[in-house]
Amino acid sequence: LFNVITGFTKPDSGEVTFKGEKITGLKPYQIVKKGIVRTFQLVSLFSNMSVLENVCVGLYAKGRKPGEKMEREAEETLRLVGLLNQRDKIARNLSHGDMKKLQLAIALAAEPELLLLDELFAGLSLQEMDVLMELIKRLHDEQDLTMIVVEHVMRAVMSLSERVIVLSEGEKIAEGTPVEVAKERKVIETYLGGGDIA
Repeated sequence: LFNVITGFTKPDSGEVTFKGEKITGLKPYQIVKKGIVRTFQLVSLFSNMSVLENVCVGLYAKGRKPGEKMEREAEETLRLVGLLNQRDKIARNLSHGDMKKLQLAIALAAEPELLLLDELFAGLSLQEMDVLMELIKRLHDEQDLTMIVVEHVMRAVMSLSERVIVLSEGEKIAEGTPVEVAKERKVIETYLGGGDIA
């Protein structure tokens, strides 16, 4: 779904619209300029560049020019995600949890109106998850940022989501609040084979 929305995959039928404008067929960089930015399930960084330089790429994608102003904006974004003290570290040397934060910082630097988070919590420890969940909540509240999260970590889904849509093999099988969806028989059967997740 995220690949179709962001122009990485062409839909077989139908169209994607954002704020009333058809964006189907646009290139990913054009979709970023429209205000839709995503992260990837497998962390995608410029591994030989510094943490600060990685965030500057996100700023550049939004049209910022290299220089001191760009660097200050990158530092502010790193402060927001808790990585300012690692600004000069080479990205490949970060912990897995910090790589996820850096990927989020790159996305935030592009100033999204809609942020698509793809499996952001995969592979994180419980402590790393807690830190990232608090950050996501803060971004939502303080920056009025709309986010769509694709996630299999139920702890994160139940904690962060106002509304949940469950897909199975490309078909929507449930929609509602986290509590409502957790009690849906079809969801339980599809994902757990029975029992109750609430």
